[in-house]
Amino acid sequence: MSDSYTERQESVRLVRDSAAAVVPGDYRRIRDLRFTDTGFDAATWAEMAAMGWVALRVPEAQGGAGLGMAEYVALAEALGRGLVPEPLIPGAISAALLAAAGEAPPEDYVVTAWQEAADTLHAPGTPAAPRVFLPMARGAARALLLVREASGLALYELPTQALDAQMTQDGGHVATLRPSLGGARRLADDVAPALDQALDEAALATAGYLLGVMEQSFAMTLDYLRTRKQFGKAIGSFQALQHRAVDLQLQITLTRASVEDAAGVLDSSPSVPQRRAAVSRAKARAAEASMLVTRAAVQLHGAIGYTDEYDVGLFVRKAMVLANAFGSATLHRRRFVAELPEED
Repeated sequence: MSDSYTERQESVRLVRDSAAAVVPGDYRRIRDLRFTDTGFDAATWAEMAAMGWVALRVPEAQGGAGLGMAEYVALAEALGRGLVPEPLIPGAISAALLAAAGEAPPEDYVVTAWQEAADTLHAPGTPAAPRVFLPMARGAARALLLVREASGLALYELPTQALDAQMTQDGGHVATLRPSLGGARRLADDVAPALDQALDEAALATAGYLLGVMEQSFAMTLDYLRTRKQFGKAIGSFQALQHRAVDLQLQITLTRASVEDAAGVLDSSPSVPQRRAAVSRAKARAAEASMLVTRAAVQLHGAIGYTDEYDVGLFVRKAMVLANAFGSATLHRRRFVAELPEED
């Protein structure tokens, strides 16, 4: 085993361990933040920024941590296990765009307004079009706006403004921004390549987060099956439930293989089609498997699983929100077919 591989695995392990600082032992903090104004805790966000997570993918020369996608995915997975609501992945998009514009990584939460329609990874940059689905935007200190100009996809920074927000199933929110360049600061002429890569990395990190959601909900379910008794026996001893648990474990294992393989592809300096195909394969699988596993987890808990007071339901709610974030399974399956290199 090479020294570089060993060092990389140690780097991934350290990133996973660092997540313990914000991943709670229980879900009281998560419950307390649901359906609040911002949906996340500013102090926890500041701690995450101080640990370099927001700029994890920004090169060291530009003030970031300069780590790879393997570390980013491992961190996202750990946050998914804890249902951490702080919007690290959207914040990392903004950090990447600011780095492309020669700006320092942000310490506060900066949200990027790029999306004009549902289920897309394309940013048209239409000047007056509303930007939709801005995650946790009411907690953002400022916003970045992409505008199509003759020079390319220009980047502007906007001050905080009133936003129309809609609550999501997991207790967070998404907002709509109606652009106005009054008071805006122009940061860069063209950040289209940086945005394309940042959106792909966000899609893969979201797949990693969903992997963590699946893993933890399944672990909770196994614990329940081992302790819940019926007819004097633990229900986990019933063959039908064992078969179903094996099916769920298979879904998780296949998702992990796909997500970790895609991270390896992105860390190997791939072509754009190779990068997109790898990301789409992983995100499509994670989106579908996370819904299957978390729904089954609720069902296998019986009636108690359907109550809001029982924690396993928090996981299916999170999966419902993130399964379509940065592209649905349908979008990614189509993109995978379109981008898959011919030799594969």
